[in-house]
Amino acid sequence: MAEPEQERDYVLGTHDEEISRLALQHRVWRPRASDAWRRAGFTTGQTILDVGSGPGHATLDLAEIVGPTGHVVALDRSRRFLDALDAARRGRGLANVTAHELDLDQDALPPVQADAAWVRWVFAFMQRPRDLLVRLAAALRPGGTLVIHEYLHYDTWRLAPRSAEFEGFVRVVIERWRASGGEPEVGRDLPRWLEELGFGIRTATPIMDVITPSDPVWPWPRAFVESGVQRLVGLGDLTEERAQAIREAFAAAEAMPGTRMVTPAVVEIIAVKGTTT
Repeated sequence: MAEPEQERDYVLGTHDEEISRLALQHRVWRPRASDAWRRAGFTTGQTILDVGSGPGHATLDLAEIVGPTGHVVALDRSRRFLDALDAARRGRGLANVTAHELDLDQDALPPVQADAAWVRWVFAFMQRPRDLLVRLAAALRPGGTLVIHEYLHYDTWRLAPRSAEFEGFVRVVIERWRASGGEPEVGRDLPRWLEELGFGIRTATPIMDVITPSDPVWPWPRAFVESGVQRLVGLGDLTEERAQAIREAFAAAEAMPGTRMVTPAVVEIIAVKGTTT
């Protein structure tokens, strides 16, 4: 079945397989997200924005943190993702979530004064990321906390021993990303923009792993390779022959004793909105 026109801008689509991949991604990253939320002071009774919520895997975790006296406001432009979030919310009996379908690149955010906000891998896909940050700053109360996990340098994604086919795949991903108006190194700009908007940077910490195929993190990049190669074929960025060569090179590396993977570099930022902004 063809995807709705408004969903096609998502590089990997919004189909069931992508929802499952995002669930896997969240499971892998949940320990780091939860630790960041704890250090940022996310707690019972707060109103928290989940910006670019997707199908809501983090939204539901946040809803349990804030409890019945708190509220989570999920923001995403995909109706299909938000429908999946609503079904999962009802399945877990959570009544403290509100979802808004909007385009984060241009639409106004809901009129809330949130205590905190969570943003993971959103600014990198925006055509006007600083404008989103301005609107997000306005939606936070003075003293509100913003937690961001964002790509810092995507081109660190490598296999060891090196694979020309895999590195070619990473280059095509980056080219498609930038051709769509995004920037996979936006994490370099965020601290400066935050300070210009009156935020204090509490921490800015790089996250990058060197992993083996047996590491619990490995299924996250593997799932992206599986989905990403096929999606890039559909977009016309890869031929079937080149896609198959990438799959075979990745499978060979995965089966080779001693293989390591360096993951894409991410920056974690915890920032606090100043009382004068």
